[in-house]
Amino acid sequence: MIKIDFEARIEVRVRYGETDQMGYCYYGNYAQYFEVGRVEALRSFGMTYKNMEENGVMLPVLDFSVKYVSPAYYDDLLTIVTKISGMKGPRLYFDYEIYNEANKLIAIAATTLVFVSKTDMRPSAPPSDFIALMNQYKVD
Repeated sequence: MIKIDFEARIEVRVRYGETDQMGYCYYGNYAQYFEVGRVEALRSFGMTYKNMEENGVMLPVLDFSVKYVSPAYYDDLLTIVTKISGMKGPRLYFDYEIYNEANKLIAIAATTLVFVSKTDMRPSAPPSDFIALMNQYKVD
């Protein structure tokens, strides 16, 4: 596995419609928060989903795991820390942490995505421009 050291942060606020009757952020919303973190991390890395798709490459999620540490509540400002941690063949690994305004850990997650060809949806090598970007953050 090629180790990558890249981290991005983005803030999202828990909206009223994302909470349950107790004012807790509904657990199903966390996948969307992690997706926002991942999309924006890739953007700040120098690659967008739109650009990849225009060049015939898609990046679907293969695996997703999450551990809920503490609840988030309505109107909490959350910081999503997204790390691109590694790549092995067509697989790209992300790690996430979510913190509230008091810097309390809310959730930890990981996803594995796979580069696939848009034409046949089969695993494919990462695009060469992605490899060039990745080499800037490669850990030996």
